[in-house]
Amino acid sequence: MGLVNDFKAFLMRGNVVDLAVAVVLGVAFGALVTSLVEDLLTPVLALIFGEPDFSSLTFEISGTVFRYGPFINALIAFMMIAAAIFFFVIMPYNALLARMRSEPAPDPSLKKCSYCMNDVDVEATRCPFCTSELAAGAA
Repeated sequence: MGLVNDFKAFLMRGNVVDLAVAVVLGVAFGALVTSLVEDLLTPVLALIFGEPDFSSLTFEISGTVFRYGPFINALIAFMMIAAAIFFFVIMPYNALLARMRSEPAPDPSLKKCSYCMNDVDVEATRCPFCTSELAAGAA
């Protein structure tokens, strides 16, 4: 019974559960991005270039057929997926982080010494760092 309990403890550890959740969310996010590219961005590409599928493009040299169309499809899909992730995930995420990282309000009980630029108590008349005389209430 110890082996079963050890296996159960292994499965219930946070790392395994976190990894499982990350994989499931990654698959769901991949499906979302794929749908965005295939259902929304590819038709826009078809409007611009007239053909959304280049898989039939080939050329032949000495009887050997080179299919470069599927490569172009894969390249376009990669670029559209990268653009979709950048514009719809990375940029909004960075904007949200920048908004959350606002500078804290300055401490009203401190002022800057005009000589050494250290923070000094507002009531201080002499800087404890450089011993310069300070005007009361002003730096």
